[in-house]
Amino acid sequence: MILFNRKIEGNGPPLVILHGLFGSGDNWQTHAKNWSAQFEIYLIDQRNHGHSPHSSEMSYESMAHDLKETLDYLNLQNVNLIGHSMGGKAVMRFSQLYPEYVNKLIVVDMGVKEYPPHHDLIFQGLESVDVENCPSRKEAEIRLSHYISDNSTKQFLLKNLYWIEEGKLAWRFFLMGLKNNIHHILEPLPSSRCFVPSLFLFGGKSNYVLTQDFDQILAIFPHAHFHELENAGHWVHAEDPENFSKTTLNFLLNTEE
Repeated sequence: MILFNRKIEGNGPPLVILHGLFGSGDNWQTHAKNWSAQFEIYLIDQRNHGHSPHSSEMSYESMAHDLKETLDYLNLQNVNLIGHSMGGKAVMRFSQLYPEYVNKLIVVDMGVKEYPPHHDLIFQGLESVDVENCPSRKEAEIRLSHYISDNSTKQFLLKNLYWIEEGKLAWRFFLMGLKNNIHHILEPLPSSRCFVPSLFLFGGKSNYVLTQDFDQILAIFPHAHFHELENAGHWVHAEDPENFSKTTLNFLLNTEE
């Protein structure tokens, strides 16, 4: 499927950004505007997220095919790719399948390994919000609070809530599609090798990428570099934006990589 995308007019080669689970391309607007002096930027909404089509199928294979179809539609090749979390594994799979499309790859706080289930409370909280009969966004937040105590996580999720018509809320993401496919989203990456120059940028306060994961990553991405932002958690780009942006640009603009 062709994915919804926002083009940020800029100077330079294309930079394509894929968000993580429950997110959208809008999450990357600030970085995109800051980087537009060096790149032309495309913010992608992945399937079942944002303004992109919904589907009962959701695997990294399908997400990689979506990205190829979208890049072909936009007539883009030799792109730089950034993917956070689920988006990180999606751009990794794309780079394995279609390396000829990729100049450089940046994976933000995501490894190649399988991850244990850890979204149960989030799904329970989202399902507790009867969006069609919920009178206000505040009421939705109160209901989410029974399951999710972290305020930043709640606000991140609530960004997906919008008025579909007067008095009727809806989620931008396809909730059942995500819930029914969460086991695919947590799956390990296939082991086929990819020689694209890659940067694995991870948060020191996150447990998504650990130093003991490096060998497993290098077995698949032998040209990988690693960089830890020690003061950031899983949302590296939001929690330490200045150092994240600096590290990203250093990698993308370094012609020796």
